[in-house]
Amino acid sequence: MADPKFHSNAGAKTLQQLADICGADVDEAQADTLIQDVAPLDVAGDGDISFFDNVKYKEDFKNTKATACIVASQMAEFAPEGCVLLVSKTPYKSYALIAQSFYPAKTPTTNIHPKAVIAQSAQISGGVVIDAGAVIGEGAQLGENSWVEANAVIGENVKIGASCRIGAGAIISHTLMGDYSRIYPNANIGQDGFGFAIDPTGYIKVPQLGRVIIGNHVEIGSGTCIDRGAGPDTEIGDGTWIDNLVQIGHNVRIGKGCVIVSQVGIAGSATLEDYVLLGGQVGIAGHIKIASGTRVAAQSGVIKDTSAGAELMGSPALPIKQHLRQIATLKKLTK
Repeated sequence: MADPKFHSNAGAKTLQQLADICGADVDEAQADTLIQDVAPLDVAGDGDISFFDNVKYKEDFKNTKATACIVASQMAEFAPEGCVLLVSKTPYKSYALIAQSFYPAKTPTTNIHPKAVIAQSAQISGGVVIDAGAVIGEGAQLGENSWVEANAVIGENVKIGASCRIGAGAIISHTLMGDYSRIYPNANIGQDGFGFAIDPTGYIKVPQLGRVIIGNHVEIGSGTCIDRGAGPDTEIGDGTWIDNLVQIGHNVRIGKGCVIVSQVGIAGSATLEDYVLLGGQVGIAGHIKIASGTRVAAQSGVIKDTSAGAELMGSPALPIKQHLRQIATLKKLTK
């Protein structure tokens, strides 16, 4: 259950209202049933709505005390007596939309805090919120209704699009960002790439002369570092979601709709095409191409180009079935 000290409930809604929000179907006889909140199956009670989308939780569903539950039609047979069903083709998505309606994202009520530091040449559009301690550099641009949280730093000539949110303590330089994107606290974007020439007398720094280009509707998690390009730009495509503690090297190009889970490392000049999914702690070697739709299991290491739609596991990464056969063979040999 959401703690009201941290999360504000927007108020009760009828099941019909919730069905309209998420595109689900509900029995007309129950359409006026009032729902107060969302809750997990095992703790939901009177006035709550939950969802069932994984057969692993079938027993929780059978025993839930929730007033209503979002389910796919094929799961309806497991519903407990008295539980009203919202039938959806995508229960988890429907739950997300309903939860958003009960707990909409907070919008700040202040405008520009007097303790923010803003360069005279910065361009601040209407509706922008800048919290205490934030620093906006010379020539920076902030699009309409964007929000820069406390102690974030927006470097010189950085461009932030409309309706973006920059988390507390984030540092952004050498970056052009689209609209509706979010950078979580303490992310570091646009710093020098790890580029140097090796010489017997010492390492020689190679100037990093590119930028970071971030598309629309991108999410970049806390503590993630994205280096600017050495010459070519580092690019993050529209709709890509990047988890916490990810390292993206210089000149990396990431397509649209990718999902990159925590502790992934992507070496310089690698390319991820559209809709690539990387599990936690995956390593991607430099100068290779991960083709569209590739899915890589957690803790795998990819050292060569992949084919479209490949499903890989292991280090070095192999097709999943091949990797599992190798494990099974080794297990037999060790006996």
